[in-house]
Amino acid sequence: MPNVNDLKNSKFLTQHDVENGMLVTIEGYEEVNVAKEGADPQLRWILNFKECDKPLVLNSTNGQLISKIADTGDFDYWAGTVIVLYQDPTISFGGQIVGGIRVRAPKAGTVKQPANPPVEEDDGIPF
Repeated sequence: MPNVNDLKNSKFLTQHDVENGMLVTIEGYEEVNVAKEGADPQLRWILNFKECDKPLVLNSTNGQLISKIADTGDFDYWAGTVIVLYQDPTISFGGQIVGGIRVRAPKAGTVKQPANPPVEEDDGIPF
């Protein structure tokens, strides 16, 4: 059934793209201009995934979480790392709670991860 969120046509992942959780494998990264057409350039790092056509615009929090999952802060070594993208309704921006995308390691036994993945709480997402 169509939803009002289907009317937005973003070239980047949005929280509505990952509402039910999405298991993805990091394929690579690049720095791109994420500004709207006609606006001053705004360069940001994005992650590309094997299972998804849309990239994720990387923020500091998600970058730190991925560095813990991958056991390195070096983007060059993140390729092949499997993560779960999910919607977190508690994310705030500009003093307003707007929701957004967060990352976590897959649940134990779902996929092979780097040694010593972080312990995560159960969020209801099956992977």
